[in-house]
Amino acid sequence: MAPFRITILRLDAPPRVASAVEAALADHPGLDLAADASGVVDAVVLVASPARACTLRQPDIPPQGGGILSGLHNARAPTAAAPALRAALNPHIRELIGHGPAFTRLLSKLPTIAGCDAGVLIQGETGTGKELCAQAIHYLSARASKPWIAVNCGAIPVELIESELFGHVRGAYTAANTARDGLVMEAEGGTLFLDDIDCLPKPAQAKLLRFLQEHEYRSLGANALRHADVRVIAASNQDLGALAARGEFRRDLYFRLNVLALTLPALRERREDIADLAVSLIARYSRKLGRAGPALSSQALERLVAHSWPGNVRELEHVIERTLVMSAAPVIAAEDLEIDDGAASPSLQVESFQSAKDRVVEQFERAYIEQLLVAFEGNITRAAHQAKKNRRAFFELMRKHAIEPERFRPARH
Repeated sequence: MAPFRITILRLDAPPRVASAVEAALADHPGLDLAADASGVVDAVVLVASPARACTLRQPDIPPQGGGILSGLHNARAPTAAAPALRAALNPHIRELIGHGPAFTRLLSKLPTIAGCDAGVLIQGETGTGKELCAQAIHYLSARASKPWIAVNCGAIPVELIESELFGHVRGAYTAANTARDGLVMEAEGGTLFLDDIDCLPKPAQAKLLRFLQEHEYRSLGANALRHADVRVIAASNQDLGALAARGEFRRDLYFRLNVLALTLPALRERREDIADLAVSLIARYSRKLGRAGPALSSQALERLVAHSWPGNVRELEHVIERTLVMSAAPVIAAEDLEIDDGAASPSLQVESFQSAKDRVVEQFERAYIEQLLVAFEGNITRAAHQAKKNRRAFFELMRKHAIEPERFRPARH
């Protein structure tokens, strides 16, 4: 029989669907897990679990599992398969890490947003991952094979920004000795990401508005109009609606960009994700340094969770990188972390003892288990042996924290 292929994304889904699929997979731990490179999948499931691609053959599926898979197959949208497979395999998508409700709600919107060409405005504090989110939308979309062009509007001199975006002809201004295509032309067929859109000067805002409305633009100094097929995603760490209300940003451009809106939560608003993020960053920078990743002590994790993270995920990334560069110890201690504890959240200071203890224990267990699975590439037996626990008890801890070993196993080719 033809294989059923399921792509499971790290996204949100109705609990009934997620539970049913997870149960079907858990009943068959011997299933061969492999990414399907053909680009064709027969069913797409969105669940709140780590990204992976699975190939299930009909004889391996129990009757109840087969029913679940058939129902999902019949209910899926015809165009969902290719973006789903890209999501499971693309490294840009895998960098969106988090299992908390605030983050999974946001992730659940990405496939829908990727499936259309409407304007997108991503807002959030500095360091929350706005560009990663925009990349996810691009690589989940039908434009994934076309260019991804990112522009920091605040880094381009005001007098050059129009030329940078739309290009210029020779002689358009004093230093224009040759003609040059702009970034819009470079992004043809793909996605143009405009970061810090609030820094765009008013004349350039007017041209961008016309481009978004008509999909046409005129290079600086040119007479002819050019047509372009480009999706624009904008981002700002300012409240663009408030800026528009004060007349500091064009209202018409704001409404044109704000067709689909995403607001990324600050890291202090999703503390439940800090352990996952820390483990992932430790693994990443340990690989760059060419050494085994250290474990994270409970005291160190407590400091990470207590910090208010004004710089958000970017600040956490810098703290982890600096710690690994400065210390080669097998365990990261609290004193190894260079964090300004004066920025700890006031709300945590009034948390009850039992609540704080339960939170820190849960975060420590998750971080400890994931660290072992990183070290032993998803081998549960070896990880349990290192933890000096029997395999069943170690597996129960993994189940308690919904940790899937496939996340940590090397990709199969």
